Amino acid sequence: MSFETIHEGIINDPENTWARDLGYLPLYAAGPGARIAVIGQAPGRKAQESGIAWNDASGIKLFDWLGVSENQFRDPDLFTLLPMDFYYPGKGATGDLPPRKEVARRWHAPLLDLMPEIRLTILIGRYAQQHYLAGRTKQNLTETVHAFDQYLPGIIPLAHPSPLNFRWQARNPWFVTDLLPVLRQHVAAALT
Repeated sequence: MSFETIHEGIINDPENTWARDLGYLPLYAAGPGARIAVIGQAPGRKAQESGIAWNDASGIKLFDWLGVSENQFRDPDLFTLLPMDFYYPGKGATGDLPPRKEVARRWHAPLLDLMPEIRLTILIGRYAQQHYLAGRTKQNLTETVHAFDQYLPGIIPLAHPSPLNFRWQARNPWFVTDLLPVLRQHVAAALT
């Protein structure tokens, strides 16, 4: 498979007819030289409508957490951006609906096979963590992220950088003091 055949396959997947009918394209970024995989939940509405992954306040916060510029983050020869679902899943009763499970199961492995230079995988949110750390997550997201050093050197779990998570960050000051410096160090090492 090639990047092009996978992209066409995602667009033409019968499970994605609804997205195609809305004029949505799958929202991810991948390049053969990518060194860091950022695996998140699913695009937000604003990002989906703009056609640019992480094109919102969460993205701005994520660039800061990683210690990179937006240009670096958007360079597919540095970062691959793979959400658990390539399309905005819609609004639920208490927020966005969860990503569809079959999307990552079907499409991530063929994409990642085309990116042999990946040195670091950043798992944002519990859906990505449950998928990629199957059987190795802790009792909840906070405990999994707090145990970040157990997944090093190749994986770092993160909370979502949404501005709505400010209370979580206030309750977990270790995230800024202990995890973010390690994250930035590993990101810088993977990019050199």
